[in-house]
Amino acid sequence: MFLTLLLVTLVLAVAVSIAVSLAFNRPISRILSRIIADDISAAWVRYLKFAILVVGVSSGVRIHELERYITPNQWQEEPRIIELTSERWVLEVYRTIIETLQGIAWMLLVFFCIALVAYVIVRIFESRKVAAPPAADR
Repeated sequence: MFLTLLLVTLVLAVAVSIAVSLAFNRPISRILSRIIADDISAAWVRYLKFAILVVGVSSGVRIHELERYITPNQWQEEPRIIELTSERWVLEVYRTIIETLQGIAWMLLVFFCIALVAYVIVRIFESRKVAAPPAADR
């Protein structure tokens, strides 16, 4: 039963991560192509999609929390393993989805904050380039 729960949480975390990655594909691509006006922006988009997948899976599949179902709690007077009931299944599925989304949301928040700062810097340099008078030839 534990292995099934582990597999279900893994599949759910991957599915949610892929869905979020697809949903944010266009905004991420546009932001990076604006900040990095080069072909390398496509590589950064690809890296960010990979990062979304890794962060989503590592946030959604909480190994330490799932260990409760195979290892008895050492701190109780009568250590016992928690039974996997249908209510616990629903709770674990819900927790997997929420934790996956939460981890990805934090990662994207950091990305968009850094991208905003980079965008402001790019705009400052562009405005200086336009405002600077052309150099006179000698």
